[in-house]
Amino acid sequence: MSENLNKKNKVMSENVVISLSGGMDSSTLLLRCLVGKMNVTAVSFDYGQKHRVELKRAQSLVNYLNSNGHNITYKVIKLDGLAELLNSSLVEGGDDVPEGHYEQDNMKDTVVPNRNKIFSSIVQSIALSQAMKTDSTCDIALGIHAGDHAIYPDCRQSFRDMDMDAFREGNWDSEKVDFYTPYLETDKFGILQDGEVCCVRLGIEFNEVYKRTLTSYKPIKIGDVWYSDYKSASSVERVEAFLQLDRPDPTPYADETGPVSWEVASAHVKEVLLQNENN
Repeated sequence: MSENLNKKNKVMSENVVISLSGGMDSSTLLLRCLVGKMNVTAVSFDYGQKHRVELKRAQSLVNYLNSNGHNITYKVIKLDGLAELLNSSLVEGGDDVPEGHYEQDNMKDTVVPNRNKIFSSIVQSIALSQAMKTDSTCDIALGIHAGDHAIYPDCRQSFRDMDMDAFREGNWDSEKVDFYTPYLETDKFGILQDGEVCCVRLGIEFNEVYKRTLTSYKPIKIGDVWYSDYKSASSVERVEAFLQLDRPDPTPYADETGPVSWEVASAHVKEVLLQNENN
């Protein structure tokens, strides 16, 4: 088996490639890489996801960071034609995205078959190319954390180890590529706490960063504005993290009635969490 990703005292590379989803975790990881003075290449994937607005949020964040003196190379990789061949509630043409918490069994409907393997193969290719072009090394930054869910097999350590074994076996100079996983032993709350620290160190505004992120699998468009829902599992976990941080989420929320306040969204999540504790 390949080396475990949880390495202590790892020497960081100057180059890093990150898969930027537009969500809270990968956006915070992007900040952490910038704090580490890395040369950052960020990529997003358009695979026909219903929540494609996350790509606009990712671009908006990159624009904000670049305008504040932080240089990021950013590309959107389009996987045209893939969605119609996939069986998942997260892609166009799939069933409705379920609501609730990730602990509920129906959240398996949000699995996109082999998604992380597809993404990791492309990111590994970019990282190795970057290392070869610069005659150096390159890290792949992963936002994996202690709260990754059992419903997603491609978030498990065993998958990541075997995936890296395949990469090592199939490529010359693969030793030039390694991982950067700063959140492996924390949760979403810990990631958000680090986001506060990174914003201070980078001289940027916390609210300006996180209003440019989207964690919702069921975003709602009203007029020309996209809002996050607060009932799908990804949104519930995000709201929970902001509640723990004791500050309102700057991203706008809505439901079937229209835009709602942070108080409405957070009250709903508190009720969901209470129900889970009682079950």
